[in-house]
Amino acid sequence: MAAPIKFGVGQSVLRKEDDALIRGKGRYTDDHSPQPAMHALMLRSPHAHAKFTINVTKARGMPGVSLILTAAEVGDLGDLPCLFNLETDPFTGPPYPILAKDEVRHVGDAVAFVVADSIDQARDAIEAIDVKWTPLPSVVGVVNAVKQGAPQVWPDKPGNVLFDVSIGDKKAAEAAFAKAHAVAEVSIVNPRVITNFMETRAAVAEYDAKRDHLTLTIGSQGSHRLREILCGMVLKMPMEKMRVICPDVGGGFGTKLFPYREYALISVAAKKLRKTIKWTADRSDHFIGDAQGRDNVTTAKMALAEDGKFLGMDVDLMGDMGAYLSTFGPYIPHGGAGMLPGLYDIQAFHCRVRTVFTNTVPVDAYRGAGRPEAAYVVERLVDAAARKLGMTPDAIRRKNFIPPKAMPYKTATGKVYDSGDFTAHMKRAMEVANWKEFPKRAKAAKKAGLMRGIGMACYVEVCGTMGEETANVALDPNGDISILIGTQSSGQGHQTAYAQLVAEQFGVPPERVHILQGDTDKIATGLGTGGSASIPTGGVSVERATRDLGGKLKEIAAEVLETSAGDLEISNGLVRIAGTDRSISFADLAKRPGVDPSKLNASATFAQADGTYPNGTHLAEVEIDPATGIIKIINYVIVDDFGVTLNPLLLAGQVHGGAMQGIGQALMEQAVYSATDGQLVTGTFMDYAVPRASDGPSFHFETHNVPCTTNPLGVKGAGEAGAIGSCPAVVNAIIEGLWREYKIDHIDMPATAERVWIAIREAQKLHNL
Repeated sequence: MAAPIKFGVGQSVLRKEDDALIRGKGRYTDDHSPQPAMHALMLRSPHAHAKFTINVTKARGMPGVSLILTAAEVGDLGDLPCLFNLETDPFTGPPYPILAKDEVRHVGDAVAFVVADSIDQARDAIEAIDVKWTPLPSVVGVVNAVKQGAPQVWPDKPGNVLFDVSIGDKKAAEAAFAKAHAVAEVSIVNPRVITNFMETRAAVAEYDAKRDHLTLTIGSQGSHRLREILCGMVLKMPMEKMRVICPDVGGGFGTKLFPYREYALISVAAKKLRKTIKWTADRSDHFIGDAQGRDNVTTAKMALAEDGKFLGMDVDLMGDMGAYLSTFGPYIPHGGAGMLPGLYDIQAFHCRVRTVFTNTVPVDAYRGAGRPEAAYVVERLVDAAARKLGMTPDAIRRKNFIPPKAMPYKTATGKVYDSGDFTAHMKRAMEVANWKEFPKRAKAAKKAGLMRGIGMACYVEVCGTMGEETANVALDPNGDISILIGTQSSGQGHQTAYAQLVAEQFGVPPERVHILQGDTDKIATGLGTGGSASIPTGGVSVERATRDLGGKLKEIAAEVLETSAGDLEISNGLVRIAGTDRSISFADLAKRPGVDPSKLNASATFAQADGTYPNGTHLAEVEIDPATGIIKIINYVIVDDFGVTLNPLLLAGQVHGGAMQGIGQALMEQAVYSATDGQLVTGTFMDYAVPRASDGPSFHFETHNVPCTTNPLGVKGAGEAGAIGSCPAVVNAIIEGLWREYKIDHIDMPATAERVWIAIREAQKLHNL
């Protein structure tokens, strides 16, 4: 067996991009400051729902102000599109205008765009714009929005419902419940969260009047899709008239995948003024101007046989869309519902999905995009089923896991799991966490006046189905390798991961491999990055293009070395006659006179026809102080099946980061809107909590990989997994402790100290504890 390549697949290669980033030498959108540049700001609605008239005459005459755009000036632009619809029950979404006209529908709705010589002058102009507001009734929260007589967000969407559809087989589910020995039920809220990436959104528009050409520099998750939507649907201009460049991106998590109003407005302004325009969101803009995440209210039931076997599952799911339909908004709850059966052999399944309008910021994909919500529902329900029957959480899971011998397994929602050993990763997590000894630890904690809880979540997600990705791998004149690809890194480590795929075949160190992403002039096509698809699709394209290039280089070298290509091998940047010291370097090959340039590069395109299904077990142990409600995570174990590990170091970083986002949601994060006037109460970091390092545990992470049979590299995708398993594991651990001590079987996220303290006090009164 050959020794592993030093920098190849499976090796913990240090991230090559980090040196510049940690030294402050990264280049983010706000660092791009071509001079002279004008500055733009957005005027946003202070009301959740209101009619308005606007007068900008005074503001237009203020010093330094060059342009103010209102709905009247951009009426020829297309709306922001929703790119999802139902095949069986097509719907028509309401307009999502680039600037609101006459009526606003959420706090932060955009009404005017100001361009001035400086930010301060733009701020002064914003203050001087005269808006006459006539507030209208507003509604927040899906439960309120579907009530009889609730205020209407859109007059043509009665009951505030966009669509109300069923997934699965309702009759089969009803039959399963009719013969059930017992029924477990949970009604849970998956709260709305705000992404809060480190780098806020920003954009710079430069206009070349001679060519009638725009260059947009944007911190996004993909340049090509943005250009397609902006040019084709909003600005209505030829795509070749726009170049989109994405430099370093400081976090995305789904929220930077979409087109936003500012990108269209800055383009219009640059063209009108024939100037360079720069816009950078401040954190307040982000809180009320960027798509938010999650926000589901779900009731789920499980029909149980006496021995603990799951007979059927029935779910009622309401997803909050906010006031408008963001790019993939309706897909998130509907697509996520397809993953509700989880890792379990559930033959009879039904889910009712309603998407609901409210007077709030639009909701769209946030790390995991529907799959974390689904995993949270089924894993909370499985624990409730165990309590109902007096079984342990692991025993009921073992009873109902889909066994490896059943693979490939088609779920009741039509998903085909190709591989996995679910009992194995649960068992391993329990071993590492010393599950058997937990009662002793709980007893010791109780003596100290504290309470322990332990819980698990076994998740599965679907990813890698964004579409096709093309990679071009080229030999540079100096013998280095360049990769051009349409994915976009926002912290994942693509520079390192793709370099390892090249190293696996060519043996060149990562510093000799250069990745170019995020430039529509240099890269023909691209999906961007989302849905944990970069390695399952882009990685396969890179691997195949590298292999193809290797074949071409061997053909050239065969002529030089006067041998057949079959006798050659590639390693350490050399093409060598196997078993000899006769070789030619990549650099010499690149410079060889008369070489056909097409032989020095290769392209490959790949699309994952079937989804990949990463899965795993998260296991959390918490300590609760009954006197204060404060929760501390004592131990956290993750055992994942990602098929194949490309770089253990990158993988651990992805999993740790995702798990911390889930822990943040489980314990402290929630976007809260006032029920009376629709104001975002948690509109700053003074009111919206995000986890610090001290709020998280020291993670134990390992893999129990079963290679994916539908992906050529065997990989399953990993970027979202940490955020999927963490919420239910933490909340199940909290409830386990609260149930044992106080018979509390429910708490909603975020399980703040206050909520836990109140729940304990109410239980003590109820049970005379």
